[in-house]
Amino acid sequence: MRRQEVLKLLGALPLLALRPSPAAAMGGTLPALDQLAPDFDLESAGQTGALGQRLQRDDFRGSWLVLYFYPRDFTSGCTLEARGFQRDLSLYKAADAAVVGVSADGSDKHASFCTSEGLDFPLLSDPGGVVSKLYGSWIPPFSQRHTFVIDPDGILRARFVGVNPSIHSEEVLSTLKELQV
Repeated sequence: MRRQEVLKLLGALPLLALRPSPAAAMGGTLPALDQLAPDFDLESAGQTGALGQRLQRDDFRGSWLVLYFYPRDFTSGCTLEARGFQRDLSLYKAADAAVVGVSADGSDKHASFCTSEGLDFPLLSDPGGVVSKLYGSWIPPFSQRHTFVIDPDGILRARFVGVNPSIHSEEVLSTLKELQV
């Protein structure tokens, strides 16, 4: 059931029931919906091919951000997921949304992965999982497959756990369009 449907069903309950609360997932406590998304400041690879550029949450203020965490470059599920986001990238751009991937892999490996798969969106390096932990997406030594949709004001509007890499991009795109209505 989508969040909007749940809110309609809960319409008669006191507003206290609608307070955002953290949820647990494999990987830790997920950040609460409808709150400022956790900040990040990580080294980027991809898109322009330049290594060493750092990206932060606030670099995306004014547009939507799809921030997805994944275990490793060059693995079958992660490759499938990245290809899906790349395939749909023009649709995300048309919806004024950026796509950014995060894993513990280093920037050199990310750059190789972007080149190999023709990825035109940045991948961020989170060695040690500092940011992955903030998003409840870390079981050492890997980020877990979770995705977060952040609105133009930096507010977390949707989260995905238990991701199926083969259809994930379409699910995220559908949710993004619902949120933008």
